[in-house]
Amino acid sequence: MSLVVAGKIAWLALMAGWYTLRYPFERRAKRARVSVDEMKLADRLRMTVSATGLGIVPLIYLVTGEPAFASYQPRPLLFALGVVVAGAALVMFRLTHKALGRMWSVSLQIKQDHSLITTGVYGRLRHPMYTAFWLMAAAQALLLPNWMAGAAGLVGFGFLFFSRVGPEERLMEQVFGDDYRDYKARTKRVVPFFY
Repeated sequence: MSLVVAGKIAWLALMAGWYTLRYPFERRAKRARVSVDEMKLADRLRMTVSATGLGIVPLIYLVTGEPAFASYQPRPLLFALGVVVAGAALVMFRLTHKALGRMWSVSLQIKQDHSLITTGVYGRLRHPMYTAFWLMAAAQALLLPNWMAGAAGLVGFGFLFFSRVGPEERLMEQVFGDDYRDYKARTKRVVPFFY
């Protein structure tokens, strides 16, 4: 099996793992009562751009090999690193979903009787779900030997992250006040000890 095919299979496995981990939480979230919903047009746009980079562009590459001009010779070290990073992304997804439980939502929502989660992986990071998505985007870049399909996840998710994290933190401050400000002061956003 060529490294190109192996990279495509590994990316598909990452997507299947992500969906398998997320599906039960998404079903549960649809039944939960929401008290604040900031899922506006801007957030839908952010999510569309992110889904395009993390899903649509790489899927087009998997099916058609296009854009062929952006393809390059895969390297075993990059593939191996991509598999490790993909595994780390799935572990982080699992930890974040487990910690959030019924508080999880796909967008900027506050559930009825919402509580601030500061335990588990949230004890060090305010946005470990975003950490998982950054890892997923990095894995895509390492697994798919195509400059456009590989980097599309970093660009698409980067757009979502940098345009959404500020409004999300402001919403959390409005809802949780000093508790969130204290939590914010003792944690990092997505990378422990750094950012």
